[in-house]
Amino acid sequence: MIDEQRPDGAYGHLCWAYDDPTTFRRHAEAYLTAGLTAGERVWYVTPDEPEAVLARLRRVGVLADALRRGAAEVVPLDSTYAGDRTVDPAAQVAAYAAATDRALAAGHTGLRVVAEATGLVRTPAQLDAFARYEHQVDRYMRTRPFRAMCAYHRPELGARTVAELASLHPESNVEDLLFRLYAVAPGEGHAALAGELDPSQHKLFGTALARADLRPTEGELVLRATGLRFLDHRSLVHLDEYAHRRSATAVLRTSRPAVARLVGLLDLPSLRVEVTR
Repeated sequence: MIDEQRPDGAYGHLCWAYDDPTTFRRHAEAYLTAGLTAGERVWYVTPDEPEAVLARLRRVGVLADALRRGAAEVVPLDSTYAGDRTVDPAAQVAAYAAATDRALAAGHTGLRVVAEATGLVRTPAQLDAFARYEHQVDRYMRTRPFRAMCAYHRPELGARTVAELASLHPESNVEDLLFRLYAVAPGEGHAALAGELDPSQHKLFGTALARADLRPTEGELVLRATGLRFLDHRSLVHLDEYAHRRSATAVLRTSRPAVARLVGLLDLPSLRVEVTR
């Protein structure tokens, strides 16, 4: 099914897959500089030797000044994330929430982070935990002034791993990413879907749904789908089964009446379509 694409308001959670470290560093520095312009405290979270990173950032005027003032910091990856290098999603969100509160207390408008997280998603267990964290922190960002660029080195991880991570971000630079599942503001439902859900995406979609681990409210899981350009019947079956396993009804909000007709033909008892403008 085709659905109208309505760009969602960006709130600063970006997946950045890169091949060339030099190009990534340039984009990371620009992202942090934008944060300083907005009055945010900025962190560069890195697995590299901090002194080497500091030396590079000190060659960028605005970042050099921010480092002197304490508005910018280079933070070792191991001191930001779990020491065993498998993230605890809830604990990591809490850690960034505390850091955001400290930034606000110091007079900043929020906290902005560039995190080179390749080393945290190398094993299947690491990837599963970190992907779950990505969606949890995405929900946090919808209510608090925290922004992040999550960077992954594509040659090390491969296209499939990058797609699993990028699909849980509202924004990414991954050109061949077909769909996204991401958080929405309070009162707008449980998540949003955007892009295209065709037969090639069934496994990835199922993985994303499992990791998002959406929790019903009063027996419903509300998904805003006005950003979906295409979804096939099997994707609707996935949603129906997902809701059924959670003893809930999935409510798909779309601007296309044809989706409601298709759901009726498929007899999906745990899926309801609400047509919106």
